[in-house]
Amino acid sequence: MDIKNNALTNYFRSSWEEFRHVTWPTKNQAVKLAGIVLGFCFASAFVFSILDYVFNLGYTYLLKMS
Repeated sequence: MDIKNNALTNYFRSSWEEFRHVTWPTKNQAVKLAGIVLGFCFASAFVFSILDYVFNLGYTYLLKMS
């Protein structure tokens, strides 16, 4: 088995070549995108917490009825 023509070696070699072609974001772009992701996470957490509260109220109401 030749190590230079090994499938795993070829995979890592081609992966490294593709990795070199990646256009990386600037620091400002990365900070802006991270802020967008964090904002979306906090907004969705807020919406889900409101939904959880409303469903909890409905569930306790149904339990009190029975």
